[in-house]
Amino acid sequence: MSQPEKLSNNQKKYLRGIAHGLNPMIMIGANGVTESLMEELEGTLSHHEILKIKIAAADRDERQKITERILNETGALLVQAVGKTCIIYRQNEETELPLPKK
Repeated sequence: MSQPEKLSNNQKKYLRGIAHGLNPMIMIGANGVTESLMEELEGTLSHHEILKIKIAAADRDERQKITERILNETGALLVQAVGKTCIIYRQNEETELPLPKK
């Protein structure tokens, strides 16, 4: 099963429901996005498929740029971004988290 190009509203709703009970697994602090953070994020995303990320940047535009950089570098899809928290999803080859069709 391959990664979808974009998520439908129904799929986002399904993934938000799963992520609701999760604690943030990645915390991005004052140093921003570093090479070691991206390596850790890549490994965690490969293992878990869905991640909740906490971004400490105070400026909304900066948080948005950080989120876009993460999405571009990992190939993940944005499920939701609210305040300083975002949820991303990248489907594995042998997914444990099958998405609804539509």
